[in-house]
Amino acid sequence: MQLQEEFDKYHCCVIIPTYNNDKTLKEVVNDVLLYTKNIIIVNDGASDTTSQILLDYQERVDIITHTFNKGKGKSLRSAFKYALQKGYEYAITIDSDGQHYSSDLPFFLSEIEQNPHTLVIGSRNMNQENVPSKSSFGNKFSNFWFQFETGIKLEDTQSGYRLYPIKKMEYTSYLTNRFEFEVEVIVKAAWQGIAVKNIPVKVHYDPEEKRISHFRPFQDFTRISILNTYLVILALAYYIPFRFVKLLNKENIKVFIKKHFFDQTQPVHVKAMSIGFGVFMGIFPVWGYQLLIGIPLAHFFKLNKALFILAANISIPPMIPVIIYSSYRIGYFFVSNPSNDILFKDGLTIEAVKSNLVQYLAGAVLLSVVMGVLFTLVSYIYFLMRKKV
Repeated sequence: MQLQEEFDKYHCCVIIPTYNNDKTLKEVVNDVLLYTKNIIIVNDGASDTTSQILLDYQERVDIITHTFNKGKGKSLRSAFKYALQKGYEYAITIDSDGQHYSSDLPFFLSEIEQNPHTLVIGSRNMNQENVPSKSSFGNKFSNFWFQFETGIKLEDTQSGYRLYPIKKMEYTSYLTNRFEFEVEVIVKAAWQGIAVKNIPVKVHYDPEEKRISHFRPFQDFTRISILNTYLVILALAYYIPFRFVKLLNKENIKVFIKKHFFDQTQPVHVKAMSIGFGVFMGIFPVWGYQLLIGIPLAHFFKLNKALFILAANISIPPMIPVIIYSSYRIGYFFVSNPSNDILFKDGLTIEAVKSNLVQYLAGAVLLSVVMGVLFTLVSYIYFLMRKKV
């Protein structure tokens, strides 16, 4: 109880969401009780012995029980609402699977003193022994999209060991209820103007044969991907333009252009390939997903993302009919049954739609490759000549 006064001083509690972790739950709760009694446990419809274990704590901590499993996000949302009703302004979340060390709680408390109203995420060492490869990949994936959506670079965006300024977040609305909530909540906090940062924390991973995880790779990764698609659309439509306009001044514009467009230290071939790849993705027939697919690839291949995005805008609305028609006409020479009926004057049938679609797709793929190569070559010559001036 050495930190109880500080927990009370900052109106802070610890939230422990749990689902079928009866082998580690008791140890986690006992460890947290060494530091504070301000604890909210959410039993998310556990089907093991969790309910019996929690009977021993019902006089010492607050317990929320879901009659069936609703997901980690819903558990956290229920706990946030309950904590606010109890008068708490901050909440530290800690997983019940034994990964986190309660001895790191003081570091989160000190952040309240040093950086009030900040959302703090415990940054794990993802290179240590027994770290699952899917966790390491998932974290890198999440870090990239978080930076794209908010402009904030973090080392760890998936750790469940966090400090939330719940009073500051009180009126934020959320859409998700499962693991993807932990992505949504930090993105929306950043958009709301809440600072988001990492602090280093210790983490324990059992060997694979002893590890218990409720993360379902296909279902949950799909949910996270759908959420990121939604957040990217919002970011592109509103947040990024708003952030750009907010920072818009003469000096910032000059710095941005010099850094991304006329950086003499960046190899000529990288800038040329960035433009060529942008044109390729702008024409390639994955409408609506050009940036969603292209930006991670540009990042992976270490291309100039500003030049890529600029070039990908070859598919802006005035150019879309030109691209579609050109693709359709080019495809005429590469399909077995070509058509000249782009407007379906002979009737709208399934066969006509299928034939036109195949012809368009064939032409679009070829057009994207040819234009990508052409713009790469032209850009290379341009940057090479500019460099010699």
